[in-house]
Amino acid sequence: MASEDVKTSESAVSKIVNLAEEAKLAKEEISPSQDKVFSICKSLAAGGIAGGVSRTAVAPLERLKILLQVQNPHNIKYSGTLQGLQYIWKTEGFRGLFKGNGTNCARIVPNSAVKFFSYEQASKGILHLYKQQTGDEDAQLTPLLRLGAGACAGIIAMSATYPMDMVRGRITVQTDKSPYQYRGMFHALSTVLREEGFRALYKGWLPSVIGVVPYVGLNFAVYESLKDWLIKSKAFNLVEDNELGVVTRLACGAAAGTVGQTVAYPLDVIRRRMQMVGWSHAASFVAGDGRSKAPLEYTGMFDAFRKTVRYEGFRALYKGLVPNSVKVVPSIAIAFVTYEQVKVLLGVDIRISD
Repeated sequence: MASEDVKTSESAVSKIVNLAEEAKLAKEEISPSQDKVFSICKSLAAGGIAGGVSRTAVAPLERLKILLQVQNPHNIKYSGTLQGLQYIWKTEGFRGLFKGNGTNCARIVPNSAVKFFSYEQASKGILHLYKQQTGDEDAQLTPLLRLGAGACAGIIAMSATYPMDMVRGRITVQTDKSPYQYRGMFHALSTVLREEGFRALYKGWLPSVIGVVPYVGLNFAVYESLKDWLIKSKAFNLVEDNELGVVTRLACGAAAGTVGQTVAYPLDVIRRRMQMVGWSHAASFVAGDGRSKAPLEYTGMFDAFRKTVRYEGFRALYKGLVPNSVKVVPSIAIAFVTYEQVKVLLGVDIRISD
C-alpha cells in the first residue's frame, strides 16, 4: 500500500514537473514571438515618423509643385518657385503654405510605415529565394534585387493609401476662391465618394503604379548600394566603426531621391492631372476662366499624356520639377536618416541595410 502511495506520489510529481517544463518551453516559444511583434510595431512607427517629419519639412514646396502641375495653361497664377511661394504668402498667408499638409501627414505616416516595413520583408523573402536558387548561403542582395524589393514595397504602400492621396491633391490645390471647400480629409473622401463614385478615389492609380517602380525602387536601390559601396571600399575615409555618419547617409539619400524623382516625374504630373478630372468645384486656375474655361477630361493615362504634350508641349510633363527637386533631396534624405535613427532610439536591431 505504501509502495502504491509512493508510486502515486512519484507519478503526480512527475506530471507536475512535466507540466512545469511544458509551461517553460511554451513561455520560451511565446517570448520571441512577442519580441518580434514589438519589433515590427517599432519598425512601423519609425517608418511613419520618418515620413511625417520629412514631408512637413518641405510642405510649402510640395504644395507649390502640385499647383504648378495642374494649373490651367491659359490662366497662369504660378510661374516659378520663388514667385509661386510669394504669391501663396500674399494671397493665403502663412497657413496657405501648409495647406493640405495635415492630410498629407495623415496619408504619409501609414504609407511610409507600410513602405519601409514591406521593403524589409520583401528584401528578406527575395534574399531567401536567391540563396536557395544559387545555393550560396553567404549571398547578398544585388542592386537589381533591391530594386525589386523597393518596387514591391512602393506599390503595396501606394495602393493601400491611394484614396487619401487623391483627396490630398484636391485639398492642396483648393484656394479661398474655390466655389466649394473640402473641410478636411474625411469630408473630401465622403464627398468624392457620394458625387463621383468609388472609382473616382483611384483616378490616376495606373500612372502611380508605373511610376512607383522607378521612383521607389531606384530610391532604395541607389541608397543601399551607395552605402554598401562606401562601407566595403572605405572610400573617402567616411567609415567609422563599419558605420556611416549622419551627413554621409544624408548625401546617399539625396542622391537616391534625385535619381528616382527625375526618372518618374512625368508620370507624377499625369497622375495629378487625372485626379482633377470630374471635379466640378475646381478653382479657376485649374478649370480656367471665361473663354479658357473647359472641362478637364482624359479617357486614360495615354490620353492624358497625348493631350498634355499636344496642347502644352513636352516641357509640360516637367512642370513643377524645380520645386520638386529642391524638396525631394532633403525630404528623402531626412526620411531615411530619421527612420534609422528612430529605430535605434526605439531599440530595434534591424536596419534597412540588414
